[in-house]
Amino acid sequence: MDNPGNAAFGADFFIYFGIPQLIQSFGINFRLTPFAAGVITLSLNAGAYIAEIFRGGIEAIDHGQMEAARSLGLSHYRAMFKIILPQAVRISIPSLVNQFIISLKDTSIISIISLADIVYQARIYIGRTMQSFATWTIVGLFYLVIVTVLSQLSIYVEKRLDYGQKSRRQRAA
Repeated sequence: MDNPGNAAFGADFFIYFGIPQLIQSFGINFRLTPFAAGVITLSLNAGAYIAEIFRGGIEAIDHGQMEAARSLGLSHYRAMFKIILPQAVRISIPSLVNQFIISLKDTSIISIISLADIVYQARIYIGRTMQSFATWTIVGLFYLVIVTVLSQLSIYVEKRLDYGQKSRRQRAA
């Protein structure tokens, strides 16, 4: 099974080392900080997955919705923004939160270009103090708290976006 983190791993090296070399080969003095390279890598990686999540959300909407909106005189643009996208966002919320959690965990990948994330800092601390169990417990709890908060936020947003939908579903049944 292919690990999505592998793509970010390779992209991180290419963005941090390859792009500056390529630009410098044209005689332009260009340097990229580890932070900028990390942000670019994580943004490109997450952006590709998020685009696919939204595409899937849009594809999940029945084509009859667009046809009905167009038959009522809405332009394609207005039908997309008033009818299709609100439903697609509602469908995409769980997958988006999952992607945000994956992106949070992918931040450890950027430590390969010497950008110090929490895992990198933990390794340094363990090297100095030899307290690996306590350190990894704290790091694990840190990630657990963030993931729990994101998950609870997702549940809240899903409920808010689902407001009124339950009664419509009950009437349709």
